[in-house]
Amino acid sequence: MIMNPWRTGATLAMTLAVSYTVCALLYVLFPELGIEFLNALFHGLNFRRLGEPMPFTFGLFMVPLLVFVVWGFLVGALYASLHNLLKSD
Repeated sequence: MIMNPWRTGATLAMTLAVSYTVCALLYVLFPELGIEFLNALFHGLNFRRLGEPMPFTFGLFMVPLLVFVVWGFLVGALYASLHNLLKSD
């Protein structure tokens, strides 16, 4: 099966955009649970010691979103291209 690099890149970019948006929304709604999750995810590393979090702004949402979308597109396109290159007939 040949993969379309543009379509695969766009699919991964959209998946990351939706995932990041949901994560950011959950953090805005439940910041304390977000810190607890990070503490558990990183085997008890205490993220509270980093200090008081900055206010969550639209800019602080958009910059990482843009990075995730661009990175996701590039990784997805590279993956599909390598898949096509290495596939056996």
